[in-house]
Amino acid sequence: MTSVTFRDETSAGRPLEEFTLPGLPDRISARALVRLRVREEVARHNAGPRRRRPGLVAPLEAEAELNGYEAGRPRPIDWERQADAAEAAFARNGFVLLTGERQIEDLDEEIDLTADPVISFVRLLPLVGG
Repeated sequence: MTSVTFRDETSAGRPLEEFTLPGLPDRISARALVRLRVREEVARHNAGPRRRRPGLVAPLEAEAELNGYEAGRPRPIDWERQADAAEAAFARNGFVLLTGERQIEDLDEEIDLTADPVISFVRLLPLVGG
């Protein structure tokens, strides 16, 4: 079992937020890793919602702000629904998944967490007018 650090970064590589999750298997699919990250993020949100959230998961009623989201009154989030949304975002290039210096191209790709214990999520912003 290994510990993995999930890191959100800007497209320029600047770290925004990170957390470590222990007890993961040595090898895991990218899909399972994304779903695990979303489940953990949602559990943390549901345990003590913050008004401003920069993470991968955004409640549907939230309004986008620069560098995060601001929601009205806090309410529990369904992690499975958010994990499905994260998978869809990956498929449409909403974010890039990096292990070390390697970009993950397919959610079915197997990742060796002992070799790359830091997983970076880089959110991509669409170009205006493009």
